[in-house]
Amino acid sequence: MKTENQKAWFLVLPVLVLVAFSALIPLMTVVNYSVQDTFGNNKFFWAGTQWYVQVLHSERFWNALGRNLVFSGIILAVEIPLGVLVALNMPKKGWGVPVCLVLMALPLLIPWNVVGTIWQVFGRVDIGLLGAALNGVGIDYNYVQHPIDAWATLIVMDVWHWTSLVALLAYAGLVSIPDAYYQAARIDGASPIAVFRYIQLPKMGRVLTIAILLRFMDSFMIYTEPFVVTGGGPGNSTTFLSIDLVQMAIGQFDLGPAAAWSLIYFLIILALSWVFYAVMTRNDGKSATGEEGAS
Repeated sequence: MKTENQKAWFLVLPVLVLVAFSALIPLMTVVNYSVQDTFGNNKFFWAGTQWYVQVLHSERFWNALGRNLVFSGIILAVEIPLGVLVALNMPKKGWGVPVCLVLMALPLLIPWNVVGTIWQVFGRVDIGLLGAALNGVGIDYNYVQHPIDAWATLIVMDVWHWTSLVALLAYAGLVSIPDAYYQAARIDGASPIAVFRYIQLPKMGRVLTIAILLRFMDSFMIYTEPFVVTGGGPGNSTTFLSIDLVQMAIGQFDLGPAAAWSLIYFLIILALSWVFYAVMTRNDGKSATGEEGAS
């Protein structure tokens, strides 16, 4: 009888302890704040579900949630197809491969607050190249005054910053496809569209699942870039859940409602990410079953 070696747990244990200390303890602190109220002097009083009810009945919360969902939907609809298109046109061999990989990685190396500052200056109508150029050709562009311009600026900024991630993941899936698939497609006389639909897209399924999950979570939790560029304005047009949460916790110092808000925010992200993953892996499992049956 073969016994399992349990010594590997000694290597994993430090990681589990670190995760528990850095994630679970702060999370439990937030849970504690969400069910209590304070009047200062470090004195707390039991509030129960009062803050959760207040947040869920708040028009401010639902408006911010709607803005988050719209923004994430636009980001996924633009960046995923665009990233796949870029990956399809990247060279697969030769000196162009490292050049393209380095160029694709450059936007990902820029810190988020720096990206926000770059686009804040870039879009200004007085000194910014983008703002001055658009106004110079007769387009009334001002992301500080017009909500549509603010949204367009944030979307273009995010596409510029993060499409490279999707492209690199899709490229990794493409280069892992064996040449035998392409040789069989050439023998059958398959068109480029057929090759993409029946060979490249299914083989990129797993990496695209990762790309969609990463981009959804990042876009849904976005804070630094819109805060630096628009500050949530004009008005509340770009005030996402994260910006509203920081204003409530730090600006207004409403710790109870802010803690309840953050936990609801966390559960929404967790639930939507699970739905994305469950739907995409279910389709992947069906396609795998179909391939086995066909063989």
